[in-house]
Amino acid sequence: MKNIIMICIFALAVPINFAQNRVPNIKLKKLNGKSVMLYNYLKEGPVLINFWATWCSPCKKEMVYLDQFQKEYKDKGFSILAVSTDSQKSLSQVRSYIRSKKYTFPVFQDPNSQTFKKLNGNIMPTNILINKDGKILWRHYGYLPGDEIGMEKEIRSALKIDS
Repeated sequence: MKNIIMICIFALAVPINFAQNRVPNIKLKKLNGKSVMLYNYLKEGPVLINFWATWCSPCKKEMVYLDQFQKEYKDKGFSILAVSTDSQKSLSQVRSYIRSKKYTFPVFQDPNSQTFKKLNGNIMPTNILINKDGKILWRHYGYLPGDEIGMEKEIRSALKIDS
């Protein structure tokens, strides 16, 4: 009887585990108000979703590297999607910050943190690397100087580029 119970538990746990390793085809809202589906970006290749906010100093330090990765790996199908969790009231700050830094990656808004919560965001910044099939390859919370080295290794691995 114990064996049957254990088999049932395992059988139920496996699909749950797979479901947690995939992202849904979520709708992302651009700063201009237009919406786009996440899977449109996944058609090209791996995507790194970066949740950030203008009040988050580590987020701003990390964005310099995100822009470098966007420029370096874009031709290989890689995309960075920066999702601001700033409130609707501070949307103008988001726009002016991105414009002043001349970042090349697309920026989206998530003022109520619904997407952030849906993707199990924890702290700022949160990064989620997803492959073309929607599978989560890597997740990282926070930023400390040097984290960009590990992030680039994960990006290169997702792109199947030898280090």
